[in-house]
Amino acid sequence: MGNLVKAEFRKTLTTKSWWGLMIPAVLFGFLFALAWGAITNDLNDYLGSSDAEELAALLGIQLGELPVGLLALGHGVNIGTMFPVIFGVFALAGEYSKKTITTTFLTAPNRVSALTAKMITYIVWGAAYGVVIVGAASLGTVLTVDERGLPSAGQWLGVLGAGVLATVLATLFGIGVGAVWNSVVGSVVTLTIWMLVVENVLVFVGFAWLGITWLGGVLPNGTLNGIVGAIGAEAFGAAGVSVPGELDSDLQWLLQYTAGAPGAFAWWVSAAIFLAWTMVFFIGGWAANQRRDIT
Repeated sequence: MGNLVKAEFRKTLTTKSWWGLMIPAVLFGFLFALAWGAITNDLNDYLGSSDAEELAALLGIQLGELPVGLLALGHGVNIGTMFPVIFGVFALAGEYSKKTITTTFLTAPNRVSALTAKMITYIVWGAAYGVVIVGAASLGTVLTVDERGLPSAGQWLGVLGAGVLATVLATLFGIGVGAVWNSVVGSVVTLTIWMLVVENVLVFVGFAWLGITWLGGVLPNGTLNGIVGAIGAEAFGAAGVSVPGELDSDLQWLLQYTAGAPGAFAWWVSAAIFLAWTMVFFIGGWAANQRRDIT
C-alpha cells in the first residue's frame, strides 16, 4: 500500500492541477474574506443599529466586541473549498480522460488497493488545501476587521480544524462525483452550476417565498459551507446554541447567511450530513469502478 500511495503522490505532483487549483483557492479565499470583513466590520450598517444592539444585548457583550471576523472567515474559507471539490474530480475521472487508468489498475494488486491508495493520498491533499485556504482567509480578515472583532485564538483554531475537515470531505466528495460521472468536464460543470447557482437559488426561494429556513442545512453545498460557517453563526447565537432571549427567526437566518451557512444547525451536524453526501457518491463511485471497463 505504501508504494501505491507514493505512486499517487508522484502522479499528482507531475500534473498542474494541484497548484493550478490552489492558486485561485487562495485568491478567492483571501478576497472574499477581505470583502466580507469590510462589510461586516460595522455591523450597525449591515444589520441596522437596532438589530445589532439587540443581538449584542442578548449575547451580553458590547456592540463593538462582536466577533465579526468569524463571518469574514466563513465566507473566505467556503468559497475556497469549492476548488478542492474540483481537484477531487480529477483524481479518478481525470485518469479516465487521460487514459492512464489502465496502468493504475494493472500495476496494483486489485482495484480496491488502487482506490484506497488514491483516497489516502487525496485526504492528505485535502488537508493541505484546508491549511492554505484558512491561512489566506485569515489574512484577508486581519486586514479589514477591527482588532476587537477578531476571533479569539480558540475560535481561530476551531475554524482551522473545521476548515481542514471541510476540505478533506470536499476532496473526497469530488472524487466520488467524478467516479460516478466518469467525466471531468461533466462533473466540474454540473458541480459548479449546482453549488454556486442552483442550490443558492433554492435556499433563497425557500426562505423568501416558503419560509423554509433549514433547506441550506441539508443540501450538499449548504452542509459543506456549514462546517465552517456555523462556527460564526454559533458565536452570534444563530445556530447550534441558544442565547438568553429569543432571536427573531429572520435575523437568525440573516446571521447564518452572513456567516456563510444559511440554514445550518451546528457545525458538527453540517459535517455529519455532508459526510453522508460524500459517502453516497464515494461508495457509488467505488462500486462503479469495480466493474468499469478500462481498455
